[in-house]
Amino acid sequence: MTKGNILKKEKITGEILSKAVQEGSQALSEYESKRIVANANVPVTREVLVHSREEAVSQAARIGFPVVLKGSDPALTHKTEMGMVRVNLKNDQDVARAYDELMDKGIHMEGILVQEMVKGNREFVIGLTRDPQFGPCVMFGIGGIFTEALKDVSFRVAPLTEEDAQEMIYEIKASRLLDAFRGESAVDEKVLVKALVGIGELGMRYDEIAEIDINPLIITEGKPVAVDALVILKTNRA
Repeated sequence: MTKGNILKKEKITGEILSKAVQEGSQALSEYESKRIVANANVPVTREVLVHSREEAVSQAARIGFPVVLKGSDPALTHKTEMGMVRVNLKNDQDVARAYDELMDKGIHMEGILVQEMVKGNREFVIGLTRDPQFGPCVMFGIGGIFTEALKDVSFRVAPLTEEDAQEMIYEIKASRLLDAFRGESAVDEKVLVKALVGIGELGMRYDEIAEIDINPLIITEGKPVAVDALVILKTNRA
């Protein structure tokens, strides 16, 4: 990556965070959260934020069916529980109907997120927290619905080297899921390592960020893809 591209990504990330802080937001929307983690080398779903039924239909066709529609707004941190997600939409009619259903909820949104539907049997989580003593810490572990139940995670204090990241992905009990699994390809560890290092760099560079939650990170054809992401902001900075 050229220095120019790096500076452009840093500028975009800084602008997103500055705007959110000025508006008094406690978190970023999924769309903005993914823009930030994507700039830190985390692969994310192909998606577009739309503002009309017609735009949703056209963008879904461009992305390729099936797709997912989600309400997008900083206040929507629990979209599934609020009924703001529609999955496995297979054609124009499904998308149009799903768009109307989400809009009929009457919930304030910045727009509707049209997203590729990513399928995979392995789900991981990447996170960032701030420890009062050690500062920003990166987390990796089993994701999806099992994150809270299994608590199979590893941590490192940022900044991370690639060696740190490589070690932490094999510290979890279910690390065998990184290997070839039930006919599926082994996980591309280089991509995973770059993502972990990148999240650590976000924590070091941007004091506005309190937490990052990337869950699930689905493995599809051996490649990790962030299907959902949430950036939580510090509410009171010195």
